[in-house]
Amino acid sequence: MNTDVNNNIAPENFDDIRPFDDHQFHDKIASIVREPGFEHAVRYVMPDVDYEEFVARLLNVKTQMDFQTRIMGPFLEMLVARTTHGLTFSGAEHIDVPQPHTFITNHRDIVLDASFLNLCFIREKKPITQVAIGNNLLIFDWITDLVKLNRSFIVKRDTGVREALEAAKHLSAYIHYVIGTMKEPVWIAQREGRAKDSNDKTQESVIKMLSLTGNGDSKANIMELNITPVAISYEYDPNDYLKVREFLLRRRDPGFKKSQRDDLFSMETGILKQKGRVHFHVGECINTKLAECDCDKRAEVVRLTCDLIDRSIHCGYRIFPCNYIAFDEIEETERYKDNYNAQDLEAFNSYIENQLAKVDVPDITPEERSFMRRMMLTMYANPLRNQLAATECAD
Repeated sequence: MNTDVNNNIAPENFDDIRPFDDHQFHDKIASIVREPGFEHAVRYVMPDVDYEEFVARLLNVKTQMDFQTRIMGPFLEMLVARTTHGLTFSGAEHIDVPQPHTFITNHRDIVLDASFLNLCFIREKKPITQVAIGNNLLIFDWITDLVKLNRSFIVKRDTGVREALEAAKHLSAYIHYVIGTMKEPVWIAQREGRAKDSNDKTQESVIKMLSLTGNGDSKANIMELNITPVAISYEYDPNDYLKVREFLLRRRDPGFKKSQRDDLFSMETGILKQKGRVHFHVGECINTKLAECDCDKRAEVVRLTCDLIDRSIHCGYRIFPCNYIAFDEIEETERYKDNYNAQDLEAFNSYIENQLAKVDVPDITPEERSFMRRMMLTMYANPLRNQLAATECAD
C-alpha cells in the first residue's frame, strides 16, 4: 500500500477507522442518546443539564460541522470558563497555506488536546481537524460511536507484530487520504501516551507510521502531510498528582500497570478540574527545513523530522511563574527569581502540597514523599528546561 494513495483508494476502504459521514449522523445520534452510559456521562460533566432538552438539541443536529459549532463549541467554551483561567492562541498566521496541515502536538490531556485546539480554530474561523484517537480509550461501543461522530478516526493499538504493521500502513494511508484527497487537516499527538514528566519528545514510531505511504520516498511522504507542530502549555496539570502516584507505585513495583478505572479517572480529572491558564501556539510547517536536508535514508529523515517537531514545540511553550519556580527549586538556583514574586511562590508551594495530599497510597514514607515532590517539580520545570535547550540550539 504505497502508491498514489490520494487518488486510488475509496473512502469505504477506511470504514473501520474513519469518522462517520453526515448521512450516518442522525441514526448514530439517535442510538447513542438511548445508552444509559451516555446519559450518565452527560449528567456527570454537565450536572445542571436538562437531559431531555439536550437530547432534543442533539437530534436536531444533521452534520458533523453542525455538531462542532452547535454542540461541541459551546460545551468546550463552558469547560474553558469553569476549569481554566483562559484559553489563548497564537500562530494563526502559520495556518494560511494552500494545503491542509497535519498538526502534531505535545500530549498534555487525553481528551482536551485536540478538543481545545479545535475550539481555537473555531474561534479563529479556521478549518477544524480530524482527530486521531487510540482504541484503548474506546471502552464501550457507544464511546466508539461518539468519537467517530466527533470527527475522530481510530488508531488500533495492542495488536500483534504482523497486525501492527498492517494497522500502521492503513492508518498512514488514511491520514494521507484526508490531507491529499479530502483536503482536511488532521491532529495527532507526538507520542502514544502522555509524557508524565512533561519532557515532551516525538516518538519515532509516529513519524515512521506517517512515512509508510504516499507518492514518493520517506521524505516526500512526510512532506505531503505538511506537518505543523503545536505547543500546548498548561499552567497547572490537574492530573499531576495522579502521575506522581503512578511514579511512586512503579517505584515500589516496576511491574505496576494502571487499570481501566485509572484511565477513566484520569480522563475525568483532566476534563473537569482546574488547569489555570492554557495556551496553544502553532509553529511553522516543517517542510521548508525538511526540504533543505540532503539526507535520504529513512532513519535520518525520521530523526530530523522528530527534532524539528520537538524544537518547534519547545520554543513555542508559554512559560508561567510556576515553571520558573519549579526550575529554580529543583536546580537550587535563583536564576529566574525576577519572573515570579512572593505571592506566586506561596501559591505554587500551597498548590504542590495540596496536590500531594491527594495521593491515595498507604504508608508513604518521608523519603517517598520527598520523591513525589521532586517528580512533581520536575513536571513543571521540564518545559522551561526544554525551551532553554531548544533556544540555545536555534542560536
